[in-house]
Amino acid sequence: MAPRRKTLRGLVAWPAVFALAALSLLPAHAPSQQDVSEFEKRLARINEEIRVLRTRVEEVSKRESELLSQLEHIVLSKKLVRNEIAALNLQLEKLNGDLAATRETIAGLRDRLRGEQRSIEKTLVTLYKYGRFDFLHFLLQAENMSTVFSESRHLTLLARHQQDVIASYLKTMADLRSAEADQEKKKAEVAGLIAESGRKRQELEAQEVENRALVQQIRKNREKYQQALEEQKERARQLQILMDRLASQEVVLPFRFVPFYEKKGKLPWPISGKVITRFGIEPYLNTRTMNNGIEIAPPKDNTVVSAIHPGKVVYADYFQGYGNLLIIDHGMNYYSLYGHCDEFMVRKGDFVREEQPIAVAGDLGSLKGVSLYLEIRYKARPLDPLQWLKRR
Repeated sequence: MAPRRKTLRGLVAWPAVFALAALSLLPAHAPSQQDVSEFEKRLARINEEIRVLRTRVEEVSKRESELLSQLEHIVLSKKLVRNEIAALNLQLEKLNGDLAATRETIAGLRDRLRGEQRSIEKTLVTLYKYGRFDFLHFLLQAENMSTVFSESRHLTLLARHQQDVIASYLKTMADLRSAEADQEKKKAEVAGLIAESGRKRQELEAQEVENRALVQQIRKNREKYQQALEEQKERARQLQILMDRLASQEVVLPFRFVPFYEKKGKLPWPISGKVITRFGIEPYLNTRTMNNGIEIAPPKDNTVVSAIHPGKVVYADYFQGYGNLLIIDHGMNYYSLYGHCDEFMVRKGDFVREEQPIAVAGDLGSLKGVSLYLEIRYKARPLDPLQWLKRR
């Protein structure tokens, strides 16, 4: 009998490796359709920003003879890299989620296998007991022919079901291993792209050092400063053309509000920080510069820009010389302009309330680092913002 018991142990052990899978096919804990849709929307939004930035970088690179264009090229390129890294991080986040779901599925399979192992062993013991592997022995043990036919049919079904379960398990495990290997490969690819973007950003940070040196050169060299002023004057002229066009398309706001002119000296500040450029004529290096607005340098931990009065966003786009520019129509021919924005939090056509966050301050189009450029206009004519904002 000893050899026979040894055979039984072998029979029990072999299916335990494969058939544990039998009933272990747990559904994968995959991300919900809503999660996937949200990921796709976020990725599409970032990719669209990347597309727009690449177009702008190409446009600016064509004007590299202009000092201000050289500065804008560097700042735009840095923002482009940040968006590329954001897109890669988003893809990596999804891949990590997929990998976690795969690991959870495999863990569930193994738990289910351990639970089914005892059942399978019992089945094998039963098969052995009734001589499934020795039909003649089974016939001799059977009490009557009815038992023979009944048990034979049941055991055949068990064996057939066991084979189907094993085949399904092996296929599922192969699929899971393949999927996990594929995701690990993608994860490695994305990590490589992130590393590449990191190196690219380091290069751009080195260029930013050159950028700051160029800014200093412009501000200290009268000839270069004069060239930059002439370039900025042309851009101010283009902005005036835009404002004239907007003023001819007066917006009627669909809600009640306090008229802008009644808020003179009472308007909230769009951002905290120090005023680094004032309205009006500014003498510098024996030159005279006319500023149509003010520049505010915010603290590093608070760069969110807020609307100074209710109105409608009539412009939200890149504007050469001013970076990303927002223009809000406050009704009755009053406007506020917000330049050097790093990103917008509203879109053209949106209605905004007073002190609603509308943008984040940046350094695009600025000679003075991260700042907000603010203008207030009446019928396209610039007004001194400091006379309209609350005293502080």
